[in-house]
Amino acid sequence: MAQTFFFYDLETSGLSARDDRIMQFAGRRTDMDFNPIGEPYNVLVALNDDTIPSPEALLVTGISPQKTIDEGYTEAQFVKILNEEIFTPDTIAVGFNNVRFDDEFVRHLFWRNFYDPYEWSYKDGRSRWDLLDVVRMTRALRPEGIEWPVDSEGKPTNRLELITKANGIAHENAHDALSDVDALIDVTRLINSAQPQLVQYLLKIRGKKEVQQLVNLDDKKPFVYTSGRYDSAWNKVTVAFPIAPAPNGNTLVFDLRHNPESFIAMSESDLAKIVFATWEERKKEDFVALPVKMLQYNRCPAVAPLGVLEQGDGWQKVGLDNDTVAKHMKVLLAHPEFAEKLRSIFERKREFAPSTDPESQLYDGFLNDRDRLRVETVRNATERELADFHPEFVDERLTPLLLHYKARNYPKTLSDSEMATWEEWRSERLHKQLPKVLKSLQRLSSDADESHQYILQEVQLWVESVLPAEDN
Repeated sequence: MAQTFFFYDLETSGLSARDDRIMQFAGRRTDMDFNPIGEPYNVLVALNDDTIPSPEALLVTGISPQKTIDEGYTEAQFVKILNEEIFTPDTIAVGFNNVRFDDEFVRHLFWRNFYDPYEWSYKDGRSRWDLLDVVRMTRALRPEGIEWPVDSEGKPTNRLELITKANGIAHENAHDALSDVDALIDVTRLINSAQPQLVQYLLKIRGKKEVQQLVNLDDKKPFVYTSGRYDSAWNKVTVAFPIAPAPNGNTLVFDLRHNPESFIAMSESDLAKIVFATWEERKKEDFVALPVKMLQYNRCPAVAPLGVLEQGDGWQKVGLDNDTVAKHMKVLLAHPEFAEKLRSIFERKREFAPSTDPESQLYDGFLNDRDRLRVETVRNATERELADFHPEFVDERLTPLLLHYKARNYPKTLSDSEMATWEEWRSERLHKQLPKVLKSLQRLSSDADESHQYILQEVQLWVESVLPAEDN
């Protein structure tokens, strides 16, 4: 099969891929020249009665949970469409910040519904690509031929709806998933037309193996790196240097915009305090961030060799020069103990309370071959077969996950004891969500317009309908 892109976007009940749910999915397939193929997908996914959506999220999307129930697929139906029709072999899944957001929701969806959470993005020629950092690097290094927007304060912004507006691209309904998909395709076509060499290079290097050829610890070289973690003043682009191994086969890189000397002098414990600082601590005026981050090879990082800065005023565009890069790199190479401290720090696990919810334990481990066969049997089973299906899983996450899968998609298959277990879990989950939702409803209702009032009322009605009877 020929390679194709599938541009997609989600609207969700909130921001947490573990706890929130997909409510709308839209996407469109294109050929490798970004020309649409076939009809688009634009579907709703029924919100289950174990989830209360964020009022803030629904005010953005305008989608009520009741609408998803009336018009949407169940999760089991929807995930089958994704697997059989959308993420087909040789498909490149594309989005705008999808690697950090949309793809995570898809992984958790597959996990909850007894599909492999990873194969959709790598097996049989499949892959993924994130255009957010492509846009950032293009703006920073090759801005010619495109109008780049600024926000109300005159600061650079890469919000999709502002890029389309600045370049006369139709985008009438921002935050509607299909409208955002069509806008992203048009923006991609515009950037590829203006700067084809850079776009095609970043497409080619999106894969893990290709990135490792440029960024690796066996042949350390400085490289150009675009990341949301970097300075907005230079359009999120810097020159970085690989210094130490990081968990899961990744690499720690140092931002050569900064002189490493003051950090090298710190003890391991002082460096750890910076790395593990809380959000509140990072907001303090005297907080100095450590210019080190983990580059994750499988997240389509936008990286390039230093040669891209040699054209025209490339060095000036990123606010750096060869001498500064060489000077800071020399300091790092003279102090291998600094890299060792960082390796040790990043290998530590943050102390989080372990989750007892199987739906939140996706990353707790991989399934063995025996369980993978049983998982396949689950998703292929009919409703009648599921009623008496009690496989002996090795992985302890899967037995409660199966009960949840049945409760959401085939509730008639539950025995009385299973229903009681499900209702206990559902009630506990809802009561964890409720205080924040009620607080938001109270705050937002005071100055909401008519359309927003409607959505907020729908959320209130949803809360009343899903809470256990004794709570109403």
